[in-house]
Amino acid sequence: MQPFAGKAAVAGIGMTALTRESGRSELDLAAEACRAACDDAGLAATDVDAVLSYHMNDSAPVVQVARTLGITRLGWHNDIAGGGTQAASVLGDAAMLIHSGLARNVLIYRALNGRSGKRMNTASTGPQERFTYGMAGPIPLFALAATRYLHDTGLGAEHLHAVVAQSRDNAKTNPRALRREPLSFEDYLAKPYVCTPLRTADCCQETDGACALVVSAVLPGPRVQAVVRGGGPGCSAMDRTPDVTTIFSAHVAPMLWEASGMRPADVDAALLYDAYSWLVPRQLEDFGLAGRAELGPYLLERRHAWVNPHGGLLSEGYVHGLNNVAQAVRELRNGRETALVTGFGGSYGSAALLVA
Repeated sequence: MQPFAGKAAVAGIGMTALTRESGRSELDLAAEACRAACDDAGLAATDVDAVLSYHMNDSAPVVQVARTLGITRLGWHNDIAGGGTQAASVLGDAAMLIHSGLARNVLIYRALNGRSGKRMNTASTGPQERFTYGMAGPIPLFALAATRYLHDTGLGAEHLHAVVAQSRDNAKTNPRALRREPLSFEDYLAKPYVCTPLRTADCCQETDGACALVVSAVLPGPRVQAVVRGGGPGCSAMDRTPDVTTIFSAHVAPMLWEASGMRPADVDAALLYDAYSWLVPRQLEDFGLAGRAELGPYLLERRHAWVNPHGGLLSEGYVHGLNNVAQAVRELRNGRETALVTGFGGSYGSAALLVA
């Protein structure tokens, strides 16, 4: 059991509308989401004593957001460099601040103009650019890993379609979602490839918007039970791994179950970072939610319908995964008992368990 287990609660959540052209600054978006999260928690912004955000040089710094919110005496604050890997582990940062006594109410936000501004599909893939892989951004990198994963598991286009189509079905009652229309197999096959085997529908939305959370030592809400962060060789380090399909979940899942004292059967809400469709079966397998041998029928029979009930990053929108954490809180408020949330960054990432 981690020392901060159960000592911090997600007491408030807030989001802006998700669009493809906000016409607003990242600071405006961040401030709106943060105010909404504070209102949801029943706090004034001046009750916040720590502010955290993560970004890739595409957002408003925490000191600017704090100033805009009227937080004149700012305590612990940090702009964390990074992307999707932080979506779950930022909860751990907040919980550790609370456990240490450095903060009572921690405000977390992620704001970006991910469609009209700096687009994530142009982000650097890092040191791999030295090699002659033909990589031009993250999609070709993870498409190569996807090709091998589909070969190893026997999965194909019909299984990727099942992931995307279920995402759309889940999103159809979500007014925030950018994609709510059904997707037939024929329509899926007609979508153009970005990089085989990934079609446009297999890639998450590029979105303008913001999401915020209030994590508190003193207010009620779903509790942060366990958070882990880690990684190793895999699809982010193809020149030094025996298996290019190994994503973060293969490394952090054993850590999560050990740290929490819980097991896969305890999870009744799964909010999985679905930047690409093939990441859903890979995470289901790694976290012990479905066995490799059953993945094919599991997907085709839509037994994964309980995953990302809001549509996830594929259909709701892309706020670098923090919107999935907000949905985990909604699920726990509405009767679920234990939520798994994940943060993907190729071979590196994070995972957290929240309990009602």
